Amino acid sequence: MLRRKIYQLCCDEREVWIFLRDQQRWLERVRILDIEGDLVTLRYETEDEDETSSWEEIVRLESIGAITKKLATVPRGEFEWQLTEDCPETEQIRTSHPEASSSHPDGNSSQPETNPADEESEL
Repeated sequence: MLRRKIYQLCCDEREVWIFLRDQQRWLERVRILDIEGDLVTLRYETEDEDETSSWEEIVRLESIGAITKKLATVPRGEFEWQLTEDCPETEQIRTSHPEASSSHPDGNSSQPETNPADEESEL
């Protein structure tokens, strides 16, 4: 199962964080380049005070203890979302209005409508 998931991540070419059990350390922002047999080829960068180093490492599949991936990043605080005019209507972000919260998406009010004729028949 782990092998299949690692293969999917390799095909997706997304950055992941990998924990190596035998070395008790995390590798950050790793790209999985290849998986062959029980060997996994990884590429990542490290930064020191005055230099950035690029590493390619081959690890055994059994030494991988955990893999995490970032799902999304959202800025904190006030942020002006940039929208394009060619965005499909179903994907557009709508601003909420107080009137909109009291009605259903089909345009009907959330309050059931009463029929005056029904009220008279109850008397």
